[in-house]
Amino acid sequence: MSEIGLLYAIAGAAVAAFLSGTGSAIGLAIVGRAASGVLAEDPEKFGKTFLLAVLPSTQGFYGFIVALFILIKLGMLGGTRLIPTAVQGGEIFFAALPVAIAGFSSGIHQGKVCAAGVQMAAKQPESAMRPVIYGVMVETYAVLGFLVSFLIIMLGIKVG
Repeated sequence: MSEIGLLYAIAGAAVAAFLSGTGSAIGLAIVGRAASGVLAEDPEKFGKTFLLAVLPSTQGFYGFIVALFILIKLGMLGGTRLIPTAVQGGEIFFAALPVAIAGFSSGIHQGKVCAAGVQMAAKQPESAMRPVIYGVMVETYAVLGFLVSFLIIMLGIKVG
């Protein structure tokens, strides 16, 4: 029996986790640099910048969750292990791409938006929560990518 379908499916899980995690890491680095600069001048602003500084981390979790559900669907974390056909494996791979690409892109751009928000919080501490709304607006597209991947993988693809 050919296991090429399993290879494609596992590659989809890896791509979902890798790209969305990389986007989060880059976004966190961008906003972390801005927050560190603000805190070097005024350590009291930690509370005002913390939410903005961690907001880009969520994309990595979305990719991780999709990868986890792919492994669960394949029975790799317990239960009966399923070997998808090449077509099913390809379907799983392509179904993982929305969260991978949206997570990668939105993580980076959310980091940029949040870095600008950190700068605003440094100059106008009373308005520190306003930029969070802009960061969350970027997050919306990561959530949509997650939902598309999740729904296709869990409801749209039959394996076994």
